[in-house]
Amino acid sequence: MRNLALLVLVAMVTLSCGSSTQKEKRAEKSCCSVENNQQAFLKNLASLCGKSFGGRENFTLDGRDSWAHKKFVMHVTVCEDDKVYIPFHLDEDRSRTWMFIMEEKGLRFRHDHRHEDGTPEDQTLYGGYADEWGSAFMQSFPWDSYTEELLADGIERMWRVIIAEDLSSMKYQLHYGGELVFEAEFDLTKPI
Repeated sequence: MRNLALLVLVAMVTLSCGSSTQKEKRAEKSCCSVENNQQAFLKNLASLCGKSFGGRENFTLDGRDSWAHKKFVMHVTVCEDDKVYIPFHLDEDRSRTWMFIMEEKGLRFRHDHRHEDGTPEDQTLYGGYADEWGSAFMQSFPWDSYTEELLADGIERMWRVIIAEDLSSMKYQLHYGGELVFEAEFDLTKPI
């Protein structure tokens, strides 16, 4: 009887250890998949390096300033293993650069805003880290604590960048509290 109880105890310990190991393997795989998706996304952006593309406003929530009358151009300029920079121009306004940077915490998306003389604007480098739901063609970037403090208006922001799987287009979206408020789309089939 004691041998049977001992056997049952050993079997339970072995099974629980096995389950824990399985959970750890799933967590590692999930982590690696997230990292691989973020790296693949950065690589897809980098494949556009040295090219410029025209775009347009697809959507602006009622009540927000529309940019539909402006000329949109994105330039994929800096392309390294751990970063891609995309200056985004609206007509003659060249103050914006989208920065995708692979950091220890994951893929970070920042908006670098500069005055004409190159000095930083007061509200610059805001953005966030990619969440775990992205893919090689889509990443979402919920606002980080720096952005929350910088913008200090209580509006929760999230940016999403979507690249068509055939590399024919790229969309930039801004969401407030889960609601889409702005979307721009760039035609990647016709470099300018």
